[in-house]
Amino acid sequence: MSRVLVIGAGVAGLCCATTLVERGAKITLFERSHELGANASWLAGGMLAPFCEGESAPQSVVALGQGAIDWWDARVPGVMRKGTLVVAPPRDASEIDRFAARTKSHAPVDEARIAKLEPDLAGRFRKGLFFADEGHLDPRVALSALTQRLRAKGGEIRFGADGETRGGSEAVIDCRGWAARKALPDLRGVRGEMMRIRSREVMLTRAVRFLHPRIPLYIVPRANNEFMIGATMIESAEKGAVSVRSAIELLSAAYALHPAFGEAEILEMSADVRPAYPDNEPRIEERGNRIFVNGFYRHGFLLAPAFAERAATLAFERSGALV
Repeated sequence: MSRVLVIGAGVAGLCCATTLVERGAKITLFERSHELGANASWLAGGMLAPFCEGESAPQSVVALGQGAIDWWDARVPGVMRKGTLVVAPPRDASEIDRFAARTKSHAPVDEARIAKLEPDLAGRFRKGLFFADEGHLDPRVALSALTQRLRAKGGEIRFGADGETRGGSEAVIDCRGWAARKALPDLRGVRGEMMRIRSREVMLTRAVRFLHPRIPLYIVPRANNEFMIGATMIESAEKGAVSVRSAIELLSAAYALHPAFGEAEILEMSADVRPAYPDNEPRIEERGNRIFVNGFYRHGFLLAPAFAERAATLAFERSGALV
């Protein structure tokens, strides 16, 4: 049984540790924070939407992300397979055509079909796109479930420890995200901001992408009448709190999607820095006994399963015990 250390309990680290322990490795996962959730993964939208991402992402993201929904559905509760609905204000209907031209695996929907998919959006949009093979999850539920699964299979998780002084392992898989920037100088920080709100006036059953002319956003339903609204992409490594401008833009766009969101309760406004390489694609880099898995940009939950499989294979090859 190979012994592997994994550093970082964000989505990449937990996916790597889970994959390794499922393949027979003895795992110790180190997380410098004292509890789960002190990272950008905790603030993610959790959309498993590879085809929608093709609007701006490389085709490799689309290809590698298509297996994510099955990977998550096999391991955590609450994965929703209800597709993604894309809409735009009537005056910006041309945005739908542009989005359609840059993506695949969608079907055009008219006003009647939109109303059938999401009754609370009835009469608000004339045309849209429906990506039936996509879905979403709640990142906080998913990450908590992975920690339980990892422990149940014999993996060890040590919070409040960075793992930097540990040795004696066949491999170390480094999934520290932005915290690894000194070792990975090509990384850049991309600030993302999100809001969590509660509305009893609006009900949505699937993720909705709203092609707002100034700030495209997505709204993802959660349990208990909650919604996650996100997310800005700002070329900045500054963490801090959500800016007034971003808050106004996110809330204005949500109000434009449905005015009843104007009466919603704001439960949380948070921001963090996501790590990205210049091409916005993740990488696996080998240095000494360390395997770096990093640079997920806005595609953590979508791409972490595929990269975890690759990293696990490398770790076993290093120990001469490929499983």
